[in-house]
Amino acid sequence: MIGSIDLSLYPKKTSRELIKKISDVIWGHLTRSYYKDRAHLQTVYSYLTGNKLDCFGVAYAVVAACQLLGLDDVQLALSEDHAWVVFADGETCEVTWHGKGNEDKRGQPVTTSSDSWLYLNGHAIICSRYMAVAALVSAMNPSINANQDSEELAILQKELLWILYENSQMAIYPMAIGNLGDLEDICPSLTPRKSPIELFYEAINVAKKTYANHHVYPYTYLAGYLYRNGRFKEALKTWADAAQVVKQYNYTRDDEEIYKEFLEIANELIPHMVRVVSAGGCEPSGMSSKPLLQDPECFAYLLRFYDGLCGWEEGSSTPVLHIGWAKPLVATIAKFPHYIRAKVDIKADINEENEEQEGHESGEDDDMDLKAAAKVETNTCDNNNHKNSNNNNNQTMNNKNNSHKTHSMDDSSKADVDESDVNSDASLCHSESELIKSLVKDMDSSGEPNPTIAALAAACSENILNPRFLLGQDIENVFTPQDSHTPGSTPSTPTTSAPQTQHLFGKRGTDRGDDHKRRASTDEKTFVTLTSQKIAGLKHLLLADKLNTSAIQLQLTAQSQVDTKKRYRHSGTIKGGIMGGPEFDFVATTTTTLSRTSKRIRRE
Repeated sequence: MIGSIDLSLYPKKTSRELIKKISDVIWGHLTRSYYKDRAHLQTVYSYLTGNKLDCFGVAYAVVAACQLLGLDDVQLALSEDHAWVVFADGETCEVTWHGKGNEDKRGQPVTTSSDSWLYLNGHAIICSRYMAVAALVSAMNPSINANQDSEELAILQKELLWILYENSQMAIYPMAIGNLGDLEDICPSLTPRKSPIELFYEAINVAKKTYANHHVYPYTYLAGYLYRNGRFKEALKTWADAAQVVKQYNYTRDDEEIYKEFLEIANELIPHMVRVVSAGGCEPSGMSSKPLLQDPECFAYLLRFYDGLCGWEEGSSTPVLHIGWAKPLVATIAKFPHYIRAKVDIKADINEENEEQEGHESGEDDDMDLKAAAKVETNTCDNNNHKNSNNNNNQTMNNKNNSHKTHSMDDSSKADVDESDVNSDASLCHSESELIKSLVKDMDSSGEPNPTIAALAAACSENILNPRFLLGQDIENVFTPQDSHTPGSTPSTPTTSAPQTQHLFGKRGTDRGDDHKRRASTDEKTFVTLTSQKIAGLKHLLLADKLNTSAIQLQLTAQSQVDTKKRYRHSGTIKGGIMGGPEFDFVATTTTTLSRTSKRIRRE
């Protein structure tokens, strides 16, 4: 390396051109055969003996070469599936490849603000010298072949990681902590310093505090541990948390590894859990006494998992879900009985600004319709009153004077009868207009009907409506008294709902028993908030008595965008349509089933 680089040609000690030259020298010595995902290619030994390095190995070799040349300000930067270097005052430089055909990226700056999971959106791990050693140890692969691991190498890797951990060299390296927890679970120490689950939770806490909860693998480490130990409910919750993390990004073709991770979870692990509990009821660990398929919280976790995946897809140039995802989801949902699904209260939180605007416009339209009806009714009443009062002005005055003197129809003239009808009509119109106005006033801004209307409709099956209430003359007594039915009718059985409903309008009922029941029914509900358009749009289909599998599959596989522009997930303002990005329309697309491949090799 020293003989291949002439530092006198680079006046600036550390520059992008110099780093690219170093990576070109290393790249030029590699064999041209394609050997992605092969084990044991991350070390300098592999480079010196076989001229082979994987993605991480090339980046690590470039950093080592920079140290040989005295470029001490070059540091290794790591995401969860990629590596590059950082130098000077935070400048970045690509030095390796990712996937096929990306050799020309070497020397280019890394877009750290990219919404791609590959670069963690500016939350990558910047390694110190000791952290770089921890990265090298964590990248060791104990595999002998596809079906066998070396126990000796796994134990050596675990002990080296413990040394680094106890010397605080992995304090801000969540993937290495998770890897240590995995090794401790597979090859337990005789005197473990910490249990595996403690290490997994520590990795998640580091990801939250140090990297703003932008790392996915700490959650999959924990979920894998819970799954292996039969703690299915907790595993499902943790997978849902992982999906909620990945939805902060936009999906690209470079996110192949995490895509396959979630595909395995959705199409293999979750269906396997359902098959196990379908036969035995409760989860194998016995941690949860409630059967998984009888637990509304598990159904809510399942929805959150797919909500995160659909959120990951929204605003992306490439769709995530296809029919291969939809069929296992529908099969899993169908295992939950309807009464369990009905206990989940689904809240949709899709682009709050647009929803509020649409809801406001819809509410305004409804209010305008009711107000227009009230105005027309009032105008009609006023016109009738005005017309009748003009035609019968003298009769009206006479009747008003005589109304306090007589109450008999025999002493009234025909004009008095007509005038009383006019006054009754006017009073009725006035009462109706007041009732309509009160309903308009009581209607909330979201356009939801007055709750008293629903209660009134429910009570109509047990009681007889009061005609005077319908005419607007007695708005406090909704139903007729129990002893005032017409002769010959069968008295209805007294119920507790009649007295309570008498006060739907005006006075309100204060039955503490009903309040307690309502509160108890509310406590039984499991609440879940969905933010993706696809899953939130399935709300009514998911809670239906009979699942419409075709409609659910069509909704899930519909392409959620037709524009390749990325949305602004982290901007302070909301622009356009979906989650602050451009406006998109759902367009049904033809999808093909992904061919089943062999179980993937875990990333080195």
